[in-house]
This record gives sequence, structure tokens and C-alpha cells, in this order.
Amino acid sequence: MYRKLIMIIAALGFADISLAQEGVFQTKSLTPETALAAARTAMESCRKQGYQVAVAVVDRSGLVQVLLRDRFAGAHTAGIATKKAWTAASFRTPTAALAVETQAGKPMSGLRSHPKVLAAGGGLVIEAGGTLLGAIGVSGAPGGEADAACAEAGIKAITDAIEF
Repeated sequence: MYRKLIMIIAALGFADISLAQEGVFQTKSLTPETALAAARTAMESCRKQGYQVAVAVVDRSGLVQVLLRDRFAGAHTAGIATKKAWTAASFRTPTAALAVETQAGKPMSGLRSHPKVLAAGGGLVIEAGGTLLGAIGVSGAPGGEADAACAEAGIKAITDAIEF
């Protein structure tokens, strides 16, 4: 009887362990080639419209994977594109939406004081299968909507490669 009781207790203990969360997890990441393809397409989309821009693609943590600046894009565009991409990845939302939610007087307005946050259109999240893979930021077109349109072209160019 005693031996049977120990076996039942041991089995219950091991059952709890098997139901516990795993100690590690896996994430999907953009390859450098895929990030580069998105950036190139975004830049080309802007070029076709006559805009000289910078494009940054970051991973899910906001670390830069690719940064391209067209030869006549302003000196400021590389930093702004990077901040837009970081902001989109960090908050997991397009930067145009964050621009609305962080206006003066809104509850999230304090976010604008963070040195890396750039709440202006042109930063988009790159997702596939409900998973955040990274983000893309564009700077240099006339306004956030034009920047975002070029970023969207970059994402569309890699859609087949990232769907899973």
C-alpha cells in the first residue's frame, strides 16, 4: 500500500512538471536577405514617386537589420527612419496610429518624451502568421502617409517569403 501511495504521489508531481511552461521558446526572424528586399523595394517605390528617402528594417527587438539611404536623402532621414521602425516594433503598432494616441492631452502623450520614440507616420509592423517579425521605417517623402505607402510596398514585396 505504502509503495502504491508513493508511486501515485510521484506521478502527480511529474504531471505538474509536464503541465508547466517550457523554459525556452522559439521565435521567427527575418533573414538579412528578406529585410534587404523589403528595404530595397520601399526605397524604389519612393524613387518612382520622385522621393529620396532612407529606409530602416529592424528585428522584433528593434535592432537594425538593414539601413539604406538614397544618395540625395537628407542627413536626418537615416536616424528618423530607424526611430520610426524601432517605435513600430516596440509598440507593435503603426507609427501613424501612435501619433494620434500620443498627442498632447492624451493619456499616452508622455511616450513622446522617450528619446527613441518617433510618433509620426512612416513606421509599419512586419507580421506573419500573427507573429511580429520586425518593422520598417521610411523617412524623406513629403509626409508620413507617403513614407508609409513606400513602407507598405516593402512589406508587400516580402509577403510570400514570410508567410507561414
